[in-house]
Amino acid sequence: MLNENTLQRLLEKLPQLKQEIQKVIVGQEAVLDEVLVALLAGGHCLLEGVPGLAKTLLVRTLSRALHLSFRRIQFTPDLMPTDIIGTEVLEEDHVTGKRFFKFNKGPLFANIILADEINRTPPKTQAALLEAMQEAEITYAGQTYALDKPFFILATQNPIEQAGTYPLPEAQLDRFLLYIKIGYPSEHEETAILSGTTGIRTTQVQPVLDAAEIQQLQQLVREVTIDADLVQYVSKLVRATRPDTTTIDYVKEWVRWGAGPRAGQALILTAKAFSLLHGRYAVTMNDIAVMAYPVLRHRILMNFRAEAEGVYPDKVTAVLLQQIERTVTRLS
Repeated sequence: MLNENTLQRLLEKLPQLKQEIQKVIVGQEAVLDEVLVALLAGGHCLLEGVPGLAKTLLVRTLSRALHLSFRRIQFTPDLMPTDIIGTEVLEEDHVTGKRFFKFNKGPLFANIILADEINRTPPKTQAALLEAMQEAEITYAGQTYALDKPFFILATQNPIEQAGTYPLPEAQLDRFLLYIKIGYPSEHEETAILSGTTGIRTTQVQPVLDAAEIQQLQQLVREVTIDADLVQYVSKLVRATRPDTTTIDYVKEWVRWGAGPRAGQALILTAKAFSLLHGRYAVTMNDIAVMAYPVLRHRILMNFRAEAEGVYPDKVTAVLLQQIERTVTRLS
């Protein structure tokens, strides 16, 4: 348990972290909050947006604002699992002359991993990330290697360029705590971007948090309180996404497959992180509503009719938030 002074010092660093990132990233307030929520909750996130919306810049800036090791992996069609995990090489002991195999660690052995254009690599290489994302370790030649902590993967993908891409399988999508969509900036924000990036001025980002402090914050997130009625509400919300058990006709009409229990875990954990990020120590109904979209949008599988008529998971989430009977007795 952290003492009061340490707790206060850590919480004061969260707005400082946002300020450092916002020296470079203009606007995108909701996106930045969601990325920081994933970091605090100890999960990974998938960033989707058209080219030129600063997805890679956001991740790089985050890494500069933290005292953590950072590696960028450019995913390509010819990338192999050993290119990201590592491989064994034959070496010789110059003293004894004996030869032995030594494991050379790949770029996954870092705190922050930018998996750039993750959907450009084949399923075999995508699958190499599954163990790392779930267990924070990798297995090679029968030997298990622990990854550095904290371990945070931010993957990017382009939604409009389908040639030469391999859609992520549902099993891997579910490993991402949040699926974050990045939209175009407002007119005011775009003007600020153009002014700030076409001159000679450079921006220095100062590191704010180190690995130990981030792990302390991740533990603190789990100590944020949530009312039992809100836990019940989350359970009801997640169960309502499943066509075979829901009572909501909209879901039965458009959804092929609903979210599993991991979605409920993710929703509670991210709501706690969102609450802490905004200086609160108890989850509110609004925290759950805000985080429901990035938590559920990659865990609700639409049917063919929905895809043809342009009905997306976010619409289903909006309907659920409106229609589900609120069983909580205190809406804070």
